[in-house]
Amino acid sequence: MLWTLSFLGLFLLLISGDFLVKGAIQLSNRLGVSALLVSLTVVSFGTSAPELIVAIKATLSGSSGLALGNVVGSNIANILLVLGLPILIVGLQNDIADTKRSFGLMIAASLLFIVFGMSGSFSWVYGIVLLLVLAFFLFDTFRQSSKEVLNNESLEFHQRRPQSWWTIIFFLTLGVIGLPLGADLLVTNASALAKSYGISDAVIGLTLVAIGTSLPELATTFIAVMRKKAEVVLGNLIGSNIFNLLAIIGITSLISSVPVDPNFIQFDFWVMLGASVLLAPFIFLNIQFNRLSGFLFVALYISYVTAILK
Repeated sequence: MLWTLSFLGLFLLLISGDFLVKGAIQLSNRLGVSALLVSLTVVSFGTSAPELIVAIKATLSGSSGLALGNVVGSNIANILLVLGLPILIVGLQNDIADTKRSFGLMIAASLLFIVFGMSGSFSWVYGIVLLLVLAFFLFDTFRQSSKEVLNNESLEFHQRRPQSWWTIIFFLTLGVIGLPLGADLLVTNASALAKSYGISDAVIGLTLVAIGTSLPELATTFIAVMRKKAEVVLGNLIGSNIFNLLAIIGITSLISSVPVDPNFIQFDFWVMLGASVLLAPFIFLNIQFNRLSGFLFVALYISYVTAILK
C-alpha cells in the first residue's frame, strides 16, 4: 500500500506540474510576455515545482533529508540518467550548443551550494544569498540575446497552440490544487516506506523521489535528442540544475532551516559536482555525445545508486 500511495503521489505531482507549466505559458502568451522571460521563469519554475513542493513539505514534516536528497539526487539524475539514457539510445551531435556561460554559472552555483552545506545546515541567511545569486543568473541570461532562439525552441516541448481563458484557468487550478496533494501523498508514504525498510529519508530522496521528479526533464530530453537539438538538451538540464540548487533550497530554507546529513558532505555533494564537471569536455571542446558516453553516464548513475543503497 505504501508503494502504491507513493507512486500515486508522484503521478499526481507530475501531472499537476505539467498542467501548471501549460497554463502558465499560455497565460504569459495571452499577456504578451516574451518567450525568453517565459522560458527562464515560468518553464523553469513549472518543471521544478514538484521538487519545490516536495522539499517544503518534507522539511515542515521533519524529513529534511528527503528534501535535500531530492534536490541533490535530481541534479545527479539530470546529468547521468536524464541525459545519459537518451544519448545511449540515439546519440546526440553537440556542435552548435552554446552553453559555456550557463555551464560556468551551474558550476559556481554547485560550489556555493556545497560550501553552505558544509556548515551543517541551510539557514535563512543562506537562502537569501542563494536567491540573490539566482536573480543574478536570470538577469545575466536576459542580457544574452543570442539565447532567445534556444528558449523559443524549448517552449515547443510544452505547448504550441493558444488556448482559451477557461482552459488556462483550468490548467492553473489543477496545477495549484494537485501539487500540494501529490506532495503530501509522496512525502508521507515515502517516509513511511523508508522507515519500514530501515532506509533513511535521505536515500529515498536521492533515489525514488529524485528519479520521479526528474521524469518531466527526461521526457523533454528524449524529444530534444530525437530532434537533434543539443542546445535545447543542455540548456534545459543546466537551467533545471541551477534552479534546483538556488531556488528550491533557497525558498525552503526561508521557511525552515534545512539540516545537512554528514553523508551528503562526505559523498553525495561531490558526486553531484563530479557529474556536473563531466559535461565540461562536451561543452568546451565540442566532443560529441555518442552511445559510448551515454553508456558511461548511465553506468555511473547505476554505480552511484548501488553505492548509496548498500
